[in-house]
Amino acid sequence: MQAEPRKSLVGEEYEVEVGPVAHGGHCIARTSAGQVLFVRHALPGERVVARVTEGEEGARFLRADAVEVLEASKDRIDAPCPFAGPGRCGGCDWQHAKPGAQRRLKGEVVAEQLKRLAGLTPEEAGWDGTVMPAEGDKVPAGQVPAWRTRVQYAVTADGRAGLRRHRSHEVEPIDHCMIAAEGVSELGIEKRDWTGMDSVEAIAATGSQDRQVVLTPKPGARLPLVELDRPVSVLRVDERSGQVHRVHGRPFVRERADGRTHRVGGGGFWQVHPKAADTLVTAVMQGLLPRKGDMALDLYCGVGLFAGALADRVGEQGAVLGIESGKRAVEDARHNLADFPRVRIEQGKVESVLPRTGITEVDLVVLDPPRAGAGRKTVEHLSSLGARRIAYVACDPAALARDLGYFRDGGYRVRTLRVFDLFPMTHHVECVAILEPAAKGL
Repeated sequence: MQAEPRKSLVGEEYEVEVGPVAHGGHCIARTSAGQVLFVRHALPGERVVARVTEGEEGARFLRADAVEVLEASKDRIDAPCPFAGPGRCGGCDWQHAKPGAQRRLKGEVVAEQLKRLAGLTPEEAGWDGTVMPAEGDKVPAGQVPAWRTRVQYAVTADGRAGLRRHRSHEVEPIDHCMIAAEGVSELGIEKRDWTGMDSVEAIAATGSQDRQVVLTPKPGARLPLVELDRPVSVLRVDERSGQVHRVHGRPFVRERADGRTHRVGGGGFWQVHPKAADTLVTAVMQGLLPRKGDMALDLYCGVGLFAGALADRVGEQGAVLGIESGKRAVEDARHNLADFPRVRIEQGKVESVLPRTGITEVDLVVLDPPRAGAGRKTVEHLSSLGARRIAYVACDPAALARDLGYFRDGGYRVRTLRVFDLFPMTHHVECVAILEPAAKGL
C-alpha cells in the first residue's frame, strides 16, 4: 500500500526569527513547529515573513524567501540592483547586505565548514578570520563592483536575454547586469534579439581587448547574425556533441596574469574576476616559496596558470607536471607553456593519471579541483609523495574542509589559510590553504 503524498508547503508563510548564515547564500530559521527554513534575502538577527518556495510537510528542511522584513538588521540596505529580490534573478545572494557585512558572513560560513567538516578552528588553520576584497572592490554601501568578466545569459521564448531565477529554469529578463565587467556590458547583449538561442555567453578578457560570444542554439535553430556594439569573435556550442566550434574571429581569448599571456579557447575556464588570477598566483607562490630545481605538480591545471608560475620559479633544473581532464584546456596549456621545456601536461582525470605517472616523490603540489573537491583517494595519494608544501585552491569551503580532514589523516597540517572575496554580491569565496607535513609543525 502506497503512502499518501505529503502536502506541499509552497506558498505558506511563517513569521520567523532569522538565525545564523549557512553555506549557500541563505540563513537558518525555524517555524513554530520546529521545521528548519533556509531563508534567502534575510540577514542574521532579523524578524521576517518567510514564504516557502520548496518543500513539503515532514521534509528535513524547507526553502523560503524573506518577502517582508519586520525587524531589519543594521547591515541591511536596499538592493542596488532592480532585478534582485524574492523570485527574481538568482545570480546574486547578498545585494541586500552592506559590502563589509557580506565578507563577514562569508567568513562565518568558512569558519563553520572548517569546524564541522575538518574539526579546525580558524587559529588551527592559520587564518585570522578575514575575507579579503580584491583590489578596487572595496565600495561604499549601495554601490556594486562591476567584476564579472564572463556572463552566461539565458534566453526567454521571445528572444530576450536574462538570468536564471534561483533554483529555476525560468528566466528573469534584464536590461543590465550590475556585476558584469565593463567589457561585457559594452557589448550590449541585453539589447539584442536572441530568438532561437538557449543561452549566450559573453566573455571580456583581462589584459587584452579580446571579446567573445558563445552561442548555444535551441535544437534546429539557426544562428543569428551577431552585430554587437564592439567587435567580437563568435563561437557555437554543438547541440548534439556539446563541442564548441568557431563561427568567426579567433577561437580563443588572450588572458593576462603573472606577467604572461594565456590562450583560453572554446569558452574554456578562466577565473571570472579580473584580479583573481594574479591574486591567487601571488597567494600560492607566497605560500609554497618555490626553489630552483624543485619538482612540482599542478593538478586540475586548466590552461596552465599555476604550472607557468611554478616553471618560471623552479628554473631550468626544476620540472613541472600538469594534469587536466579537458582536451581543449590541455591543448591551450601546452601552447601557453611551450617555452618551458621542463613542463609536461598530461590529459585525463587526476585520480587516473597521477598513479600512472610513476612519480613517488615531489617537492611542491598545487591543486585547484572542481567544486566537489579532490576526494579521499587523490588526497591519500598526494599525502604519500612527501611534498614540502601543498597549495590547495578551493572555490567551495565545504569541499576544502572535507579534503583538509583527509590531508590531516595523511600526515599534513594547515600552515596558513587565506580567503578572498572574488565573487562580490554572491555567496561564493575563493580559498588558498597551504599545507605542510604535520611533523614539521611540532
